[in-house]
Amino acid sequence: MSSETSLSAQDALVALMMAVSLSDESVGTAELVTIEALVNNLPVFANYDADRMQNVSKTVFDLFEEEDGLDALFGLVNQALPEKLHETAYALCCDVAAADGLLGQTELRMLMEIRYQLDIDRLAAAAIERGARARHVTL
Repeated sequence: MSSETSLSAQDALVALMMAVSLSDESVGTAELVTIEALVNNLPVFANYDADRMQNVSKTVFDLFEEEDGLDALFGLVNQALPEKLHETAYALCCDVAAADGLLGQTELRMLMEIRYQLDIDRLAAAAIERGARARHVTL
């Protein structure tokens, strides 16, 4: 899959989750486990071929190496992702960001950019973020 290749809606969801994971320049085990669990268990991925995740991940890695790669990624995502899945995408990204218990500035900036690119309402974003925080709290 090259950067010129179009993504399916499910690929776009995976690509955004990988982008959040990669945003701090290290892909943590907790983040990868979270991505895999989400793909394996959520209804939006019911008919998804999980073998595609490797190619989608490689595309995201490759795009992050390019100067305008983030813009290219959002171009692909916006082309593939129907509006009804925008909040779902943001929720998945928040879950990935919260998975390792650490939210650095680069991850926060990536979430802010995703929120902007997907035109997520501020109130909806706050609710999604609060839900992710509640799901990933530790004792």
